Amino acid sequence: MKNTALKSFLLASSLLTSAGFAYGADVTLTVESWRNDDLQIWQEKIIPAFEAKNPGIKIVFSPTAPTEYNASLNAKLDAGSAGDIITCRPFDASLELFNKKQLADLTSLPGMENFTPVAKAAWSTDDGKSSFCVPMASVIHGFIYNKDAFDKLGIAIPKTEDEFFAALDKIKADGTYIPLAMGTKDLWEAATMGYQNIGPNYWKGEDGRAALISGKQKLTDADWVKPYEELAKWKPYLGDGFEAQTYSDSQNLFTLGRAAIYPAGSWEIALFNTQAQFKMGAFPPPVPKAGDQGYISDHPDIGVALNAKSAHAEEAKKFLSWVASSEFADIYANSLPGFFSLNSNPVKMSDPLAQEFVSWRGPYKSTVRSTYQILSRGTPNLENETWVESANVINGTDTPAVAGEKLQKGLDSWYKPGAAK
Repeated sequence: MKNTALKSFLLASSLLTSAGFAYGADVTLTVESWRNDDLQIWQEKIIPAFEAKNPGIKIVFSPTAPTEYNASLNAKLDAGSAGDIITCRPFDASLELFNKKQLADLTSLPGMENFTPVAKAAWSTDDGKSSFCVPMASVIHGFIYNKDAFDKLGIAIPKTEDEFFAALDKIKADGTYIPLAMGTKDLWEAATMGYQNIGPNYWKGEDGRAALISGKQKLTDADWVKPYEELAKWKPYLGDGFEAQTYSDSQNLFTLGRAAIYPAGSWEIALFNTQAQFKMGAFPPPVPKAGDQGYISDHPDIGVALNAKSAHAEEAKKFLSWVASSEFADIYANSLPGFFSLNSNPVKMSDPLAQEFVSWRGPYKSTVRSTYQILSRGTPNLENETWVESANVINGTDTPAVAGEKLQKGLDSWYKPGAAK
């Protein structure tokens, strides 16, 4: 009897413990990100889809403002207080975190086989042997425009720089709309939606980027200064007070119908679809002259990594493997049109504006932002300095030539072409 009673007691205790353990076993994973615009999509689409198939694992999406993300994330990682999942910038910024052993090696993570070496390149070591972020998406640069405004003013889509400025002149003369919705207060807009948007048409995309890395070209060369000369011409079309205009101010000016053209990244599409009450279209960066080969920045933009100090590494890996799946790729690309999947499995997109952007991949040659690989590993950081100089050129506080000189001088102070392996 005693043995039977003891066994019954132990069985009951075991069941209670198991039940209690199961009940209390929910693990919460925090996702660090700069994409605060995506909070609703994560809460309504991405997180429910994952949690439905992975009971016991909860996801919290915790974004930081884009301009604050890098500094905030670095401070958290150094302090050991960062979330379990780290949203990755491409190339050097994330490679530095991996080299500091703050991001885990994901080379053998189940699901990584769904990405080509090219897709993984932005989050791999220079030799390609180790990968540390699951690729999520690339973004494409161009211009989003108010179709109603263009129709009202009889403006055709500009294909050359001359046509672009003729369109801006017509919009400005009419007075109904601010021609270009962009400010310089946050700095990065001027570089990302300005210089890196139109620049590839002048430095010939990957050819110029490779030449800069190898030392065959310098930022003082005409191919790199000319885009600044074009950017300086934007100033009269940006509207009053653009120097104090933030990124969100620019978004609001366009979606409220007060501006005709928005220098853009395709990542704006999802937000603009919910806010703009007018028809939108998109056009690629106008080429310098008719007949020129066009180039677009088709930039690997976003991936996700495992915080090497996460207390829930196994659960985090389950989430990362799911991010590497075709299910996630479909949800993400269609929930956030304008973020183009890097997964080898094709994703059918339903959004017409996203389809317009991605259609440029055929006739236009793709490149990535010139500052992101190798050239921003030292101090001063070329990416951040390009933000400053792009804003200075538009504001008129630096000439294009001076901007090129400053950037090259900063690069020369630490970078020796051919030294990177």
